[in-house]
Amino acid sequence: MIGQRPNVMTAVYQQAKAGQIECGDSYFYTETDEEFICALADGLGSGESAKESADIVINIIKHRIYATVNQLIQHCNQQLSGKRGVVVGLLKINFFTRRYTFSSIGNIGMMTIPENGVKNRHIPNSGYLAGFHQPFKVVSGKLDTVMNFILFSDGVSDRDITQNFLLTRNVQQVVDMYSAYKSGQTHDDDTTMIAIQYQE
Repeated sequence: MIGQRPNVMTAVYQQAKAGQIECGDSYFYTETDEEFICALADGLGSGESAKESADIVINIIKHRIYATVNQLIQHCNQQLSGKRGVVVGLLKINFFTRRYTFSSIGNIGMMTIPENGVKNRHIPNSGYLAGFHQPFKVVSGKLDTVMNFILFSDGVSDRDITQNFLLTRNVQQVVDMYSAYKSGQTHDDDTTMIAIQYQE
């Protein structure tokens, strides 16, 4: 017998690069009966071409949410032939196996924060997606009863991710505190932080 489906809460902070109207980062998340999926893409450079490539990746994932992380990354890469390159992070949380899978190409980062509160930053695969062969690895791990995930683009600095407020379990509070922390600072790059909490 299947019990109550786990609860996933998500909150997002996003800010365009200083002097730009539109943020070049694109993201998407959704939940099915079986799993939660979240993607964050950043087109290389800036402007419309970068945004176009990021949106291509997100649209592919939106329409193939039941594919594996491995399959999605490969398909996104194939569709970017002749386009501006993209860095991307993709997370899936499976409610039945109680495992997560994640892959990151380029400078999209992810941290996992299990019940013990010890932050673990996953090292992304080097490179970017642009239609050519790109080796990458997929990370898989067991979910804790309560577990937080932080996905972030390169506008989030190494100093930013050392802040203790990231250990807060309430993801909306994480985003609100990050917004307050960055208030008044100049954004040298497009910035996106996605805070996710899984709870059985």
